[in-house]
Amino acid sequence: MARIVIVGAGISGLAAAARLATLGHRVTVYEAAPGPGGMVGRYRRDGFAFDTGPTLLPLPAVFRDLALKTGREPLEQLVGLSPVDPESHHLFADGTGLTLPNASRGGVGRALDQALGAGSGERWAAVMNRGRAVWEATRRPLLEEPLPADPGTLAADPYPAAKRGLARLFGAGGRRTLAELARQELGGDDRLAALLTECALRFGLDPRATPAGATVLPYMEQTFGVWSVRGGMRALVDAMVLRCEQRGVEFRFGSAVAPGQEFPEAGLVLRPEPPEAGLPSRFTMLLALRGARPPGTPQRTVVHTPLPREELASIFDSPALCELPTVQVLRPDDPSAVPDPEHETAVLTCTVPSQAALDWTAPGVAKEFADRVLTHLQAAGLDLGERILWERWRTPADLERETLAPGGAVARPALAGFGGEFLQPPNATDEPGRYRLGQAAHPGGGLSRAGMSACVVAGLVGPA
Repeated sequence: MARIVIVGAGISGLAAAARLATLGHRVTVYEAAPGPGGMVGRYRRDGFAFDTGPTLLPLPAVFRDLALKTGREPLEQLVGLSPVDPESHHLFADGTGLTLPNASRGGVGRALDQALGAGSGERWAAVMNRGRAVWEATRRPLLEEPLPADPGTLAADPYPAAKRGLARLFGAGGRRTLAELARQELGGDDRLAALLTECALRFGLDPRATPAGATVLPYMEQTFGVWSVRGGMRALVDAMVLRCEQRGVEFRFGSAVAPGQEFPEAGLVLRPEPPEAGLPSRFTMLLALRGARPPGTPQRTVVHTPLPREELASIFDSPALCELPTVQVLRPDDPSAVPDPEHETAVLTCTVPSQAALDWTAPGVAKEFADRVLTHLQAAGLDLGERILWERWRTPADLERETLAPGGAVARPALAGFGGEFLQPPNATDEPGRYRLGQAAHPGGGLSRAGMSACVVAGLVGPA
């Protein structure tokens, strides 16, 4: 039996602790905060409850595997899990509305043809088919296995060229960005381009500098579906903590670990890898709303910016408050989130510059941006302003303080291409008995990838 110390009780730390304890190791988790969860937080006030980090669950198979491998129980016995259908509703700058079904690529094609015009579904499906090729080429080395000692095989973008002409133009494994792909393969439709690039922007990726293989992100969502957890993502954290306790994991909350701190009693130490300070962050608004949730309200609505160039420049080039940002609006269909059926909650999220790039603590900055968000929603026909009972903002400065991520930066997912610059650091380190863990280590950011990181590290450590 090895004595293992895990630094951090976020999703990856909890998942690794459960897996390693099940393998027979003695595991202690140190966490600076007074409780578990990391970025997966829950804010409660006046009978309202809000997710303050991830709000929906992609690739639930990651946590189904965790539940079975650590306790031989289906995940659905641990948490209330249900598919989000429709998967999303999109409001574009020209006033077009588009509703996409969950986990139905055929249904997505039909919805696109109906909302955006004949042929839209076919063009989108062609891009998603090539996204499938990226998935098949990178699933194992980028998600399920340790990063290869020689990651050269992942240096080239596996997104296949659409036509022979493009193949000649770019060459095999050529450097083509997601934004270029959108212009070349989606028929010049700004709405389809917005649909594609929004998925990347949500992960903190600049479409102008991201490999075309990032099409794997919407491909995964539309193929495997998106799910909601009853009681919010915090319910998933609680279930994982319980599983850890059942396996004998010891928690030490309120115990900050200094950089470089040694644990002489531990044979193995697993530490989170901090994200790069220069990466973007998120601005979140928590709204407590008067009035019942209208029947048929989509759980997730995306209000797209009418000024995509200006938005990308404000996030990645010259950090500033975007005038009309892309906004994700989550309105959960969850009775446990409200004090009674005559109230509703909404969580508004935007990708923004981090605290390291823009001072969100300066007087009036957060309020000015919050006002812009609400005005943008109103202009798009989604007027929540008159129903607001109270609101709370969460800025990159709050994320930095609560999660210790530099600038409140959010880790990006690992992607193949561009010489490997979109890969995350490997889980194994040069120091024996020390491993990297979490969203800024292989295989990268996102709730499911954090769970995959734990699975990879547990496989590297092996049974006691």
